Amino acid sequence: MNNVLFNNTAAQGDVYFRKVSNLPEGVKKVVPEGTKLVVTHSETGHNHVMGAEFASMYETENPLVCYLYIEQPTALEHLRTFDTHTPIMFDKGVYEVRRQREYVPQGFRKVED
Repeated sequence: MNNVLFNNTAAQGDVYFRKVSNLPEGVKKVVPEGTKLVVTHSETGHNHVMGAEFASMYETENPLVCYLYIEQPTALEHLRTFDTHTPIMFDKGVYEVRRQREYVPQGFRKVED
């Protein structure tokens, strides 16, 4: 399976990515889980991950928004062996990461992948 390279925006399942110019102030660095950076946890355990060697993630006060800082081209993979999303290749730079949300009668909630 080939990795998909994108220019400004991309999505993988319930996660949306947008290239931005820099990290905002007040973000907090996220500790990787071993050698993997879990970009989003899946409710079914099929997380969206990338290698932590050249990528860092930063959280904000908004639980639906975080940022990635990529030092060298790195692929985002979906850890599922069936009905999986195509890996996305990130070039060097800073990316805003947004969990998509959906409306239900009780209000908005995170989209579940």
